[in-house]
Amino acid sequence: MFRSLILAAAAVATCTPLAFGAFEDGPVMPLPDAGERIVFDVYRNGDTRFGTHALSFTQDGQDLLVNIDIELRAGLGPVTVFRYEHQSTERWREGQLVGLVSETLKDGDTYEVSAQSSGEALDVQGMAPEDGPISLELPLSILPSSHWHGYRPGEYDILNTEYGNELDVTVEYLGEEMLEADGERIPARRYRLISDLTVDLWYDENGRWAGCEFEARGQTVRYVRRADPLEG
Repeated sequence: MFRSLILAAAAVATCTPLAFGAFEDGPVMPLPDAGERIVFDVYRNGDTRFGTHALSFTQDGQDLLVNIDIELRAGLGPVTVFRYEHQSTERWREGQLVGLVSETLKDGDTYEVSAQSSGEALDVQGMAPEDGPISLELPLSILPSSHWHGYRPGEYDILNTEYGNELDVTVEYLGEEMLEADGERIPARRYRLISDLTVDLWYDENGRWAGCEFEARGQTVRYVRRADPLEG
């Protein structure tokens, strides 16, 4: 379960931010305002809480900065048997990812990723456990695996912010339904991202990321949003 969770955290932390279009076009949101914050409580085995996933949005000149902090822990009594931490900062300019730095602690090992725009490309440096150092030149249109921006249905690559490699994904639109979030049930649009792990993602009527759920070794892991980011 823990290995699958780690894969999902990289994709969870898994198109250009524009106005909300038709449902099938994907939950592509307007750029958030500075000060917006999205916080999820993360549960497994039903109501067993084992961490948080938080995103905060700030302005730096003309750039949007997205700070992401994931902290997950599970244990047997006082003994910690699983620990996952991921911190990253994304820099967006005119709807494109132009910079990224991330650090991930997993199984006692630390992985770092850096990405910087250079002309019409994004130069990425990273490290994968099995493949070693990663050095890629990716298009500026690529999306990171942080999920807040939403995805259009289709088949394409996204940037794995844990290791710095490309992930082949298929995204499907599953329809509109009610979702537990913000201390109530809200209407949300559901999408399925299929890659190393299948992850269901929900976005609210304003396009903000509202929920996440996936299966891992017979257990359901789900994200429950604490509050509407537009209401503070």
